Formats: sequence, C-alpha cells, structure tokens
Amino acid sequence: MAVNVLKPGLSTTVQDLGRPGYYHIGIPTSGGMDMLSLTAANLLVGNPAGAAVLEAVFLGPELEFTQDATVAVTGADLPPKVDGDERAGWTSFAVKKGQVLSFGFLRAGARAYIAISGGIDVPVVLGSRSTYTLGALGGFHGRKLQAGDVLPLGHGAGVAGRSVPAHLRRMPGAPAGLRMLPGLYWHRITEAAGIRFFEDTWKVAPEADRIGYRFKSGHPLEFVPREQPFGAGSDPSNIVDACYPYGSVQVPGGTEPIVLHRDAVSGGGYFMVGTVISADMDLIGQLQPHTPAQFVKVTMDEALAARKDRQGVLNGIKAAMA
Repeated sequence: MAVNVLKPGLSTTVQDLGRPGYYHIGIPTSGGMDMLSLTAANLLVGNPAGAAVLEAVFLGPELEFTQDATVAVTGADLPPKVDGDERAGWTSFAVKKGQVLSFGFLRAGARAYIAISGGIDVPVVLGSRSTYTLGALGGFHGRKLQAGDVLPLGHGAGVAGRSVPAHLRRMPGAPAGLRMLPGLYWHRITEAAGIRFFEDTWKVAPEADRIGYRFKSGHPLEFVPREQPFGAGSDPSNIVDACYPYGSVQVPGGTEPIVLHRDAVSGGGYFMVGTVISADMDLIGQLQPHTPAQFVKVTMDEALAARKDRQGVLNGIKAAMA
C-alpha cells in the first residue's frame, strides 16, 4: 500500500516522536514540532502514538491513495479535502482507492499533522522514522517530500468518525504565553533587563523553523560587566562553549532571543537566558511569523505541574478515542 505525492506542499516531512538518546553526539531529537497534535492524529486513525505521520508547514501536500485508508489531520487549521470536498480537522475520515487528499488555505497555526492508518513505513534510522534534513537522516530519503515520491504505508484499517473534543485541541493564545524557567546564565543580565524581558511583547521573526524560533521587537538585554573568560568571544553574550538543552533560549548579541527546537544543534558559544518548559514547546511549533508572544517566568514546581497538565490533556484524548 502506498501514497503518491502529486504536490509536496511547502515543506512536508515524515516525523514521529523523535530519536532521543543521541544529542550528546550532535544528533538532535527531531520529531514533530507539535508532539501533542502528532499523537492525537495517530490515535484518531487507530495507529500507535509514535507512528510516522506527515508534518506539513503552512501549505499542505496533494496525495493520491492507491488503497482505501483512514486519515486524520490535526494541529494547524489547514482544511483537508477529499476530491475537493472539505473534511473536518481533528476528526478521522475515510479515503478510498484513487481519491486525492488536498488542502485548503491555512486559517490558523503553522503545522498540520497528517496521519494515515498503518503509518508512513519508511526505514527506521537510529530508532526513529523522523526526518532530520540538515543531516539527510531518516524520513523519506532524509529530505522533505517532492512531487513524484511514493510513500509506503504500513498495514492498518483505521477507524473513521472519531473526533478530539474541542477543549482538548491545544493551540497558542493571543499573545502566545511561553512559560520559561530562568537558566544558569540568568545572572549575566541586569535585574532591570530581566524584568523587561518578561514584560516585553515579542514577535516571531521570519527566521522560524525546525531548528529554532527567533523573536524580535523586545528591548535589548543589558549585561552585568565582566572580563570575558578565556575561550569565550568578545561579545557579552558569548560564553565558553556549553551544551544547549532542548527549548533553551539563547540571545546572540543580547538582542533577539532564539528558542532552540527539534532540529537544533546541541551546543555552542551563546549564553542561554533560560529554557521554555516542555509543556509549551508544542505551542511554539504552531506560531506563524509576526505572531506576538510573551515569555512567562515560572518555577520548577510550576513547570512540573504544567507537564502534568499536558499529560492530562493527552490522557483525555486517549479516553475520547475509547
């Protein structure tokens, strides 16, 4: 069973829940930018939560089915269509042999997740089918889709007619609130700069992708004076090279924060003002350029409570499928 790619969309890749365990040797986790939406799409069609799906950015692909299948589209409001007839998002539906799945114009969000019963059956590389395009690793030949590609599918009949309740469809607010835990280098900025950082309303810059999201329009950071240590650059934002956690917020030159995401490098020489908590990383993947956002200071206890709340949403989705 396979799907023919008639049109690839703007940037459509195969993703699953990622390949943790290799970050220490410079291979990022990859996987879906919005893990909650990816998981929900799989559960809707009866796949395991970690099955491989398609992640479409801004513009959806056009896919021809060679066999009957069940499909669900979650995440961004990118209306799916079967032979031109619109289907509901966050709801599983049937696609017959010979029919074409296409998409309307993006209404909200940034990334849609297309799950197909049986999952995308590309080879497993280092424990995952996710695409890491910079390293040409995993996915469909290590790259985004192109017209003429033929995607192999696993076996699975799926269940049409399932739907995720509206209150469990988690998407960013306006402005988006991104909860952040101040990091090891917080002491490098002045108290006034730290206050302004959380008071400012930032905007997503056009440089926003799977590697990282840049934010602009806030106040530049002020640094506590110091003599730069041996091995660090001359700019106050430079440090002796250190590891970058997933979700860490680096601020090159102290001007525009960058939140490192699924395909980010694992270390470098920019200081990190903090880390966006894991519960809110899904939301970043749904932010369009120029979207307003605010960083919200939280404690470790609040971060752990937010992770528990996110798991509660996931449990609610699983219960709805039952």
